[in-house]
Amino acid sequence: MPLSEHEQRLLEQLEKQLHEDRRFASSMKAPASTGRLSTRNIALGALLVIVGLGGLIFGISQQLIIVGVIGFAAMFAGVLLALAKSAEGKVGGIKAPANSKPSGSGNSPFMSGLEEKWNQRKRDQSDG
Repeated sequence: MPLSEHEQRLLEQLEKQLHEDRRFASSMKAPASTGRLSTRNIALGALLVIVGLGGLIFGISQQLIIVGVIGFAAMFAGVLLALAKSAEGKVGGIKAPANSKPSGSGNSPFMSGLEEKWNQRKRDQSDG
């Protein structure tokens, strides 16, 4: 959904103010360690949790304390692995090129099609 002219002017004004106040801008940047959750880590972590749960249940059923403890440790490691963030995908470090169009300007056929469907739905709701 594109921004109205008033909203675009406000956004431009905020951007200008942000560029003028460098200290504030640098304080608002995300830390360098911020990353995305890795699908590979989530899958391996979930597998490790399942294996650990199996080991925990087996250890309890056979009254083998060490196997249960190892199973619990494997579950804990699986959760840590699944929640570990990768250093590859930095969220805060992405900056759009200066000559790029703002989002909502219809620069891709897919997005313009979605916007048209959205506008049509809004028109249908207001008519009916």
